[in-house]
Amino acid sequence: MKIHFYGAAQEVTGSKHCLEVNGKIIFLDFGMAQGNRKESEIKNRNLPVPPEKIDAVILSHAHIDHSGCLPMLVKAGYKGPIYSTHATRDISNFMLMDSGSIQEREAEFINDRNEKRENGKEKIEPLYTLDDAIKTMDQFVGMGYDRPFQVVPGVYCSFRDAGHILGSSQIVLVIDDFETKKQQILVFTGDLGRKNLPLLRDPVQIERADILMIESTYGNRFHKSILDVEDRLAELINKTARRGGKVIIPAFALERTQEIVYYLNILFTKNLIPELPIFVDSPLAVNVSDVFMNHPECLDKDTWKEFITNRKNPFGFGRLKYITEVEDSKALNDYKGPAIIISSAGMCEHGRILHHLKNNISDPKNTTFIVGYMAENTLGRKILEKQKVVKIFGDMYDVRAEIEVMDAFSAHADRSDLIDYIAHIRDLKKIILVHGEKDQGMTFKGILEEQGYKDVSTPAIGETIEIL
Repeated sequence: MKIHFYGAAQEVTGSKHCLEVNGKIIFLDFGMAQGNRKESEIKNRNLPVPPEKIDAVILSHAHIDHSGCLPMLVKAGYKGPIYSTHATRDISNFMLMDSGSIQEREAEFINDRNEKRENGKEKIEPLYTLDDAIKTMDQFVGMGYDRPFQVVPGVYCSFRDAGHILGSSQIVLVIDDFETKKQQILVFTGDLGRKNLPLLRDPVQIERADILMIESTYGNRFHKSILDVEDRLAELINKTARRGGKVIIPAFALERTQEIVYYLNILFTKNLIPELPIFVDSPLAVNVSDVFMNHPECLDKDTWKEFITNRKNPFGFGRLKYITEVEDSKALNDYKGPAIIISSAGMCEHGRILHHLKNNISDPKNTTFIVGYMAENTLGRKILEKQKVVKIFGDMYDVRAEIEVMDAFSAHADRSDLIDYIAHIRDLKKIILVHGEKDQGMTFKGILEEQGYKDVSTPAIGETIEIL
């Protein structure tokens, strides 16, 4: 049995891990690389394995850095199944179609701009289109949590709740290796969530594994308490409102937007912030919020009670307006006075958030509020690092808006969460750290080795680990 690492290895995007066993090839995730535009473009366009040689894909969750290259794979000729939880399938339907639409629009925007500037650049083609994304959904196979199924001969899979986003799963593989005559349990955590967050159930603790592939996004960081969120968020909004400015929040349409809206609802109910308008400028966020209603199996008891028992929608209240039409989105550029604008995409690499940043980041009355992880080389990381000038749509903009950062919203387990999770797994022989920048992974590797774990790996892209 071999594991080949083609993405999210010593980096946090483009999750692609290839399991080769019993003459079959299984991919765990098939995500889109993000960050440096030229490097990401090369990674995303080059498929690591010919599609006809791949027997199955198992998807941990719907975030684009885990699912976003699936339409590329299908477009290139992949005919096999894409296994996921039911909720992940439903979310992926909207995520991938949105991604295809964004790529079509951005290719058109850049080509039109280049033509106007007469710089002679060749026209660019989108990675895939909306039609490619729609075709991809035909190959999804939805499965329930905790229901084992055969992926290929000798390999059985179960999805366990990862508590990261709606439908997210840990992939548990029971593998009968025909060559070595050994049975081993391989667990891939995908992105592991945190305990006691609103909306979703806590991640399930895996009790036994021989090989653990675990994310290390925050392998050497500790999150601030979620209990501080209300006070910090209210302070930031009130301060910006007194200046007459806007709060611009880049947020993933999936999970992060719903969490922020959830807390804003609480702040309004408690009269902790003024009655200023809130705009969620993301058609995808509207669709995703609807999917929450259809999957109570993923929700924690309090959220389930709000939805089902009290018939209340925590994602919709009086001051909140969801923006779906392009013209309404453009009209926000001319809106005068304090407001909150939540828009995707979360790392500020695509989508409507780019237009809001372009129009607001140079005004000192405004605040740009960073509430999620920003990968290296993304626009979001540059803003988080408070660079004085950033490039948006090819043009340079001075950063004069106030920049605020809060990691308490993070849906990733931090160092203490990861250590506790690993400590409760029996019979663990090998740990493989993925989905973490190199410094995080190497530091976390040293911490685990100090605690007595003898076989800890931090593979780089292109490396292979053989499991005997």
